[in-house]
Amino acid sequence: MDGREKRIRRLILFVVLILGGCSRPPGKQMVVLGVDGMDPVFVERHLSELPNLSRFRSGMSRLRTTTPPQSPVAWSTFATGLQPEEHGIFDFVHLDPTSGLTFSSMGESEPPRFAISLGAWTLPLSSGRVKLFRRGVTFWELLERAGIPVELIHMPVNYPPTGTRALSGMGTPDLEGTFGTSVVYTREPANGRLDLSIVGPPDPYRRDGRKLSASLPVFVDPVEPAMLVEGHDRRYIVAVGEWSPWIRVRVGPVRGMIRLYARELHPHIQIYRSPLVADPAEPALSISKSGSFGRDLAARIGPYSTLGIPEDAAGVRQGLLTLDEYLGQSRTVAEEEHRILVDRLEHFRDGLLFFYFSEIDQDSHLLWGRDDARLVETYRGVDRAVGLVLDRLPNATVMLLSDHGFGRFDFAVNLNAKLTGARAEGLNAVYVKDRGKIADVRRQLLDWRDPVGGDPVVSSVHVVGKTWSPYRPDLIVGYAAGYRAAWDDKGPSIAANTDAWIGDHCVDAALVPGVLFGTRRQAAENPGLEDLAVTILREFDVAPDPGMKGRDLWQRH
Repeated sequence: MDGREKRIRRLILFVVLILGGCSRPPGKQMVVLGVDGMDPVFVERHLSELPNLSRFRSGMSRLRTTTPPQSPVAWSTFATGLQPEEHGIFDFVHLDPTSGLTFSSMGESEPPRFAISLGAWTLPLSSGRVKLFRRGVTFWELLERAGIPVELIHMPVNYPPTGTRALSGMGTPDLEGTFGTSVVYTREPANGRLDLSIVGPPDPYRRDGRKLSASLPVFVDPVEPAMLVEGHDRRYIVAVGEWSPWIRVRVGPVRGMIRLYARELHPHIQIYRSPLVADPAEPALSISKSGSFGRDLAARIGPYSTLGIPEDAAGVRQGLLTLDEYLGQSRTVAEEEHRILVDRLEHFRDGLLFFYFSEIDQDSHLLWGRDDARLVETYRGVDRAVGLVLDRLPNATVMLLSDHGFGRFDFAVNLNAKLTGARAEGLNAVYVKDRGKIADVRRQLLDWRDPVGGDPVVSSVHVVGKTWSPYRPDLIVGYAAGYRAAWDDKGPSIAANTDAWIGDHCVDAALVPGVLFGTRRQAAENPGLEDLAVTILREFDVAPDPGMKGRDLWQRH
């Protein structure tokens, strides 16, 4: 062997050693799958059609939810191991006692602190920010402090995202600053061209808050049932009855994305537009703490929705989508989730991976008690994702949980048409004007009977305990089965629900428990959402925060 061959062999050996060092065996792995709205009774009834859920060794148990059983409240308890009085989230909205106005409980945008005004214009000298209202230390903060790698994919009530490698979830707005504003463009046929008006965020350089806007050119084929869309980066052809891919648009200096659905093009035109959302390849919002995390994901799998609740179930309520059209949109969201999950499993080595699924909750609002067959198909989509995790990570500890279950929404209740000396806001919260009358208002609610049939309207009323929050309500109403808060306070105290939204969970928490699966055997009885942060931390031998009240649910060997 000459010297040249020896040098080549040494080089090959060096490369092998280096690559071997980069492919070290993974450490402890835990995957937590958060499934919004998965109902234990529905799962039990259809478990034979959900083969991967059946693979969990320890089986299934019901999981106590929060009071009230609303998603922002429940996921905040999951994250912190704290009850609502401690983390401060009581409803989707809170009431400001000073102004009398309501606002999102998940966070608020604050303008730049420093700016120079010049007539109608303003020059920001600092950045604005979004303030998260949830209090408490999260389990992922404690894990990261202990050096445990963590990934959070669409953790609810985590915008702007905390966690080094995280994509924000529920609570992330669209670029108009809402939780999802969609529209339908309608017009009579003309020359075949439409300019779709798109409204974006407020112009940061104007004092009057005027919003940025743009026009998107669309050309309707005079014969074929299709249209050509002039996006920012390329052209798109969309046929009638077809969901477009993500179309990139620019609104002023801001790049965003929309989807279009051509409902009708001949003889009249009806085009649905999804909310304008941040483009993960060039995000105008803080969708990930590490800016490159969301961008790198988009570079690998393509664009994906950045809206906190990407399914437009509300669009069915508003008449913007039919149920079938909505289910098509929901399936596209599920396909995006699947691509993201595959990517993260390919890159996951050790530590904790949390992944959130939203479609079961949103589909249940429109299908519950009406169409089990189509709802089972939604459950099957999540079941396939469970199988993917179990097959790809056979040695990982896997936990699946839901924040609450579901029930029928038959009667809409307008508390403000019934209450005296108190005001209802949000879906379950009541604010009593004279705090000395809290017990009287509580009794009034518990004694209330439906005049048709005499059934109780309210089955529980929780008195909110001591808390740091200035926005806390005095009472949390737990509606009886079949009843739920009306959408507004303009109608009678009780009315039949004629809305497309026929399933809900904002009722008595005892009626809508969540579900818990795990690959470890459960040791503690009657598990609750507040126990899961402690259970996750103990999996990595990390001590819980002293404020966490939960228990370790699993047997340890």
